Amino acid sequence: MHNDKHFSALKFITCGSVDDGKSTLIGRLLVDTKAVLQDHLAGVQRSGETDLALLTDGLSAEREQGITIDVAYRYFNTEARKFIIGDAPGHEQYTRNMVTAASSADAAVVLVDAIKLDWANPNLQLLPQTRRHSLLVNLLRVPSVVFAINKLDAVADPAVAYKNIAGALNQFAQEASISITAMVPVSALKGWNVVTTDNNDQTDWCGYTGPSLLSILEELPVTPAETDVAFSFPVQWVEKPSAPTLVASRTALPPEGAAAAPWGGPAAQHHDSGVTTQGRRVFWGRVATGSIAPGQTVQVFPSGQTAVVSQVLSATRQPQNKAAGHSAGIVLDREVDVSRGDWLLAEHGSPEGQRQLSTTIAWMDDEPLVAGRLYWALHGHRWVKVKVQSVVHRLNVNTLAEEEATELLPNAIGHVSLALQEPLATLPFAQSRILGALVLVDTASHKTSGAVLVN
Repeated sequence: MHNDKHFSALKFITCGSVDDGKSTLIGRLLVDTKAVLQDHLAGVQRSGETDLALLTDGLSAEREQGITIDVAYRYFNTEARKFIIGDAPGHEQYTRNMVTAASSADAAVVLVDAIKLDWANPNLQLLPQTRRHSLLVNLLRVPSVVFAINKLDAVADPAVAYKNIAGALNQFAQEASISITAMVPVSALKGWNVVTTDNNDQTDWCGYTGPSLLSILEELPVTPAETDVAFSFPVQWVEKPSAPTLVASRTALPPEGAAAAPWGGPAAQHHDSGVTTQGRRVFWGRVATGSIAPGQTVQVFPSGQTAVVSQVLSATRQPQNKAAGHSAGIVLDREVDVSRGDWLLAEHGSPEGQRQLSTTIAWMDDEPLVAGRLYWALHGHRWVKVKVQSVVHRLNVNTLAEEEATELLPNAIGHVSLALQEPLATLPFAQSRILGALVLVDTASHKTSGAVLVN
């Protein structure tokens, strides 16, 4: 019996400090799995050598500065499965971009550059950015964390370097309660241990006899859908029975200028199917948690009205029960007031509405986060105004200590108390990556200001 995971694409990010070789590693994966066309390869030749990093650093500013700024997504596949790679920036000032990439990843490959460390020292110190990215990946509940110790071809004694760096990583992971999925020595430049293990002279290079990085990635599971949590469904579109168009809510539109969902979608083809909705409205969206089937009683959040589900439709408007992670159209047995931004929740076992939240925030704005500031918060498709009550403390990424703080500077992580103008149905992020996450948006500039995890 084949394993389903091999038929679902693995979305992983590469992260770590600046110049650890992230872009080179991705270039190596693309070249060695034959995912790059010859003419594209010819375009990244520099004085006879292939500059693998140029395969991913697409912005002209990135090429000029030799750094990754934005997250570049690349696609490749092997006989075993498909992959989507996010090349996340290593610079501290672009931590926000790395957080964005990690929030939806199934796995993270954290690169560690051996030549930047005091590799001969058994008590060596890791780079702050290695620690920061590992902490962020753990905070964002990325299911699998793989450490790739890179540039071991460039040290005098690769076996000692691998042993000492692996020891430092294990100790750090233990202190930070990070579960390491795998640790692998690689040379992205030479291709050792990246796609295959038989392309270097010594078979047990560094004393390592385990699988290559790609073999490890081929076996990793994708993030499981949250089917063990009570049903929840953020309403994205409300389709009126009178016309085959999608209408947005009168009340719950995002603040002017903020990103809204694109129009179009399941209603576009609905008139050529035989399914009738008895003249009732269809609520379209993606099931966030749990599952839904006709006959279930749901409550509308925040109004509290209840109704029974009469139909659940697929995107092609066929009757079909739906579980977390899948899009659906829901028809209720009676007309209740539901708008874009509302949630449909299970009648029992759903979270109560909260107006006070204790949160962990990864701050992304150039303006510091201080008590008293107002922001928009986006939860599902629901926008509410939020006031920062207090900055409780800041996390020191080097020592993992919680330090006294009155503000969060750009790229800092800290615990923050928030007061909401209207309630939100949230769960702790440790229970649900969807119900426990919010985005803060600046009310004036409409820039994304912070990634919020509910404690």
